[in-house]
Amino acid sequence: MDNVIEFLKEEGGLRVIEDELDVNLEIPHIAYIEVKKEISKPVLFTNPVDRELGVKYDMPVLMNIFANFELTTKILGRHPDLIAKEIEELLHLKPPRSFGDKISLIMKLFKLKNVFPKRLDGRGICQERELPLDLDRLPILKTWPKDGGKFITMGQVYTISLDGDMQNLGMYRLQQYSKTKLGMHWQIHKDGAHFFHEYKKAGKKMPVTVAIGGDPLYIWCGQAPLPHGIFELLMYGFIRGENPRLVKSLTNDIYIPEDVDIVIEGYVDPNIFEIEGPFGDHTGYYTLKESFPVMEVTKITSKEKPVFQATVVGKPPLEDKYMGWGTERIFLPLLKTTAPDLIDYHMPENGVFHNLILANMKVMYPGHAKQFMHAFWGVGQMSFVKHAIFMGEDSPKLTDYENVATYILDRVSKENILISEGVIDHLDHASDIQFVGGKLGIDATKEPIKELGIELLKDEELLEVMQNIDKNVKALKQYKKETKNPIVVITYDKKRSVKEFFKDIKELNKYLKILVVVDEKNNDLENPYMLIWRVVNNIDAKRDIVLEPFIMVDATNKNELDGFKREWPDDVLCDKKVIEDLQKRGLIETNEEFIKKFGLL
Repeated sequence: MDNVIEFLKEEGGLRVIEDELDVNLEIPHIAYIEVKKEISKPVLFTNPVDRELGVKYDMPVLMNIFANFELTTKILGRHPDLIAKEIEELLHLKPPRSFGDKISLIMKLFKLKNVFPKRLDGRGICQERELPLDLDRLPILKTWPKDGGKFITMGQVYTISLDGDMQNLGMYRLQQYSKTKLGMHWQIHKDGAHFFHEYKKAGKKMPVTVAIGGDPLYIWCGQAPLPHGIFELLMYGFIRGENPRLVKSLTNDIYIPEDVDIVIEGYVDPNIFEIEGPFGDHTGYYTLKESFPVMEVTKITSKEKPVFQATVVGKPPLEDKYMGWGTERIFLPLLKTTAPDLIDYHMPENGVFHNLILANMKVMYPGHAKQFMHAFWGVGQMSFVKHAIFMGEDSPKLTDYENVATYILDRVSKENILISEGVIDHLDHASDIQFVGGKLGIDATKEPIKELGIELLKDEELLEVMQNIDKNVKALKQYKKETKNPIVVITYDKKRSVKEFFKDIKELNKYLKILVVVDEKNNDLENPYMLIWRVVNNIDAKRDIVLEPFIMVDATNKNELDGFKREWPDDVLCDKKVIEDLQKRGLIETNEEFIKKFGLL
């Protein structure tokens, strides 16, 4: 892709904003609100400034590149299902039986020659200009009011193994500490971190090159869940059908795409760490302060006219919704290699991907769905999934949430729930111990339940019954009353452990099948989208789900009342004054309904 801006103007309805806007909160808040619109667009900010530093930047900021399904499809070059079909054909190659089969096989194998990166001699266009060794000259954003500082949010982080045999591309956030220092937030499960431990053990500094910009497909490849040791740009070659063109970094042996906009080179001393964060992350919560390695920047180069690409992460839906959709579809055939009876799977964006997965399957024998759960929890990045729900072949389309919910709730029973424990995502905040927590599996492949088995009350009647037991129950709403497992959601003013509350309401089993408890603060019982987001973020299945005498779920924020020892993070919220100012200037359009729908304030 030679010119990303022109491509986005022609194919994506690029919105260009020429007003002077601050990299601190203003630009990110506009992008955050834009991508939540029903029809969202990429945004180019042509006059970024930093009022606190008194800086006007000489390069524009480009955001929301993956703004919608249609644009993501155009970036990939075709629908991701078609890419998945090509992968599936390669995985199931058979010996040719006819001359036509031989020609077809030759053509498929011939295309693979474009997969491998091509290393070029000399400099690339990303090395046309040598910039001052000063990160303050780049329009790095501060996204959220409580962020620990400015962060590069769309950096392509290129690393190599100690022996030089493996190269990796990852997308990790990078906090700016100073003019020449960046925090290197590679999570413990990532290849970059594996390489880092090799260098640390050898007592050597680790070379790192960070690229910004260029073909948006580089960004998508950076988050692709490929097996350990596979260079992510092989996916670029496969999808584009042309060799990635790489040039050598000027100060180390790492190769990078020659057409990126900005290149930041340097090294990580394995003995130097600094506190990184907090940072408003894609979970919709702030990830807390934690010690991470530091990158010492030694050289910065760029194109003649660079564009600074960035993203914003926070409460869904955001740009990662569309990037994740591409990943989900393309990697289905690879997932089927370890789970061959899988039909399809889907990760709803309000489950922030690793917190919730829906799947349907061919059920071949008793216990098959529970076997699948263990298979999912043992495969690559699927091992971080906290909650997995499996349905049969007759399930609705997995993105038809209303009917999927009905299908599941007509089949849920205590006997078909599996609660396990295992590895969880680095960013998960709900487990008692970081990196290890409870997992929930629901087998909804069975026949529908025949009897409701409880007496249904009106919301106000049931609320009164609960408040007679505990006045801290503040509001109540029942969902899916037409199913065999209606869900009762209550808001609770938490003056004691919810587990104690659960003990007191066991007698209500004649009215309840599934009860979910959330905090009174920052939760709207009329907003199921954000309630699902809250619940799957906030629970550790092993600790927070009770199955007797009915299913009870504690999705409140945990604290000392629960014996919770870790710090509980805050919700990611916009700055109210910034929102009001941008509204007055006509740069955003919001109303009370929009703000409540997405939990902006």
